[in-house]
Amino acid sequence: MTKEGVQGATEDEQQAQSKKALKKQQKEAEKAAKKAEKQAKLATEQQSTEEDDFAKDRYGVSAMVQSQEKLDRALVRVQDLTPEKADQLIWLRARIHTSRAKGKQCFLVLRQQQFNVQALVAVGDCASKQMVKFAANITKESIVDVEALVRKVEQKIESCSQQDVELHIERIFVISQAEPRLPLQLDDAVRPDGEGEEEGRATVNQDTKLDNRVIDLRTTTSQAIFRLQSGVCQLFRDTLTKKGFVEIQTPKIISAASEGGANVFTVSYFKTSAYLAQSPQLYKQMCICADFDKVFCVGPVFRAEDSNTHRHLTEFVGLDIELAFNYHYHEVIDSITDTMVQIFKGLRDNFQTEIQTVNKQFPSEPFKFLEPTLRLEYTEAVAMLREAGVEMGDEDDLSTPNEKLLGRLVKEKYDTDFYVLDKYPLAVRPFYTMPDPNNPKYSNSYDMFMRGEEILSGAQRIHNAQLLTERAIHHQIDLEKIKAYIDSFRYGAPPHGGGGIGLERVCMLYLGLHNVRQTSMFPRDPKRLTP
Repeated sequence: MTKEGVQGATEDEQQAQSKKALKKQQKEAEKAAKKAEKQAKLATEQQSTEEDDFAKDRYGVSAMVQSQEKLDRALVRVQDLTPEKADQLIWLRARIHTSRAKGKQCFLVLRQQQFNVQALVAVGDCASKQMVKFAANITKESIVDVEALVRKVEQKIESCSQQDVELHIERIFVISQAEPRLPLQLDDAVRPDGEGEEEGRATVNQDTKLDNRVIDLRTTTSQAIFRLQSGVCQLFRDTLTKKGFVEIQTPKIISAASEGGANVFTVSYFKTSAYLAQSPQLYKQMCICADFDKVFCVGPVFRAEDSNTHRHLTEFVGLDIELAFNYHYHEVIDSITDTMVQIFKGLRDNFQTEIQTVNKQFPSEPFKFLEPTLRLEYTEAVAMLREAGVEMGDEDDLSTPNEKLLGRLVKEKYDTDFYVLDKYPLAVRPFYTMPDPNNPKYSNSYDMFMRGEEILSGAQRIHNAQLLTERAIHHQIDLEKIKAYIDSFRYGAPPHGGGGIGLERVCMLYLGLHNVRQTSMFPRDPKRLTP
């Protein structure tokens, strides 16, 4: 090709390229114009929307509450929303449990602790389209203040605790917004095991619940468990106070292991070491020697046992009792069993709502007890177990499976979930346990059981310094470390006994649950130190 020909071809290409570039530019300009038009339209729409939104002052995200003002506004509790409040305009604060938008309306379920109520935001005189959209977009678990009209409903709302009314919302303000992604869904956390598996609905495993305990404690089941637990403490205190007991506080940092065992947590204490108390045992007894006569305490107890079982914790709440008696330690057993019976009756009569709530997720038989409480001797229990095919020696301690089997045998024979096992072999009890005067192989000690699991261990204590010293030597305990304890009994000590109850275990067994971590608010075990 000639030089001129090459030049002509190049010019053609350049022309084609510049045409392309021109087209591209035109397209981009058109695009930009369209975008600008769209934005202008949107801005106009938004402006007209804002102008049209007659309800814009009736909803929104409130400024953070920093105690800026005192509002003279009474907030109604969800549990008090009954048909008697029909047609009243009320304010209330609650969490958004669920929301469901449907056309020009949005259904909300508002939750407050274990109670919830259906609410409705619908386009009308009080609510605009924008207000409905705003309500539908509030994240689950956010806290809102609403002003609403209470309305009776024709048909019961089965999915809510407040079944006879619903709220027609006129104002809604977000007080605290939850993040959109929750670590677990509350509905999944209360779903009974195995339910909803066919539909592929999730349940939440225990570690996930405990890792996100603050969310898990909001569930109706958790709310019910810990309200019932509070009831146990209240009934324990009230019953013993009526019986003339004095509540005491005991130190948790001690110089020697209170049970004489090795399962204690050691803490550095300035230039020496100290221990976390395994029980308030020694101090309860000192109070009896100091003429307090009948004492109890409620406080933390620490056990450095590497037990990863369903019923062991490294820190739990001890409900401890100690009292002087006149002539026989059965006076002590009678006082403790009566206290337990009063607790069981109080729970049965005053906590049915909580019991039923827990039963929905964890079904169990109602707890049964007798009055007076059944008391069996250890030898009788061994005979019952042998009859059921268990091989064990007269002085062997009960293994956990044998305790459970005995619980089932007792239930079949006596129809009770609560009983006392008396006269344990001396060899399996702590050094301060009083030996049986008629048979040195046995002791004046007892355990109490609920649904076949031990909840209390107790005994008549040795109140004679010489016998106490002999028993401590027999158990190879360093006398120097328990000198203050033994010295308490040198100046006249009344005969006395008592026992320690594990609060979490009592709640677990009363409700028929299967893991003590469910009844410990922030459980501590060998593998868990947080949250």
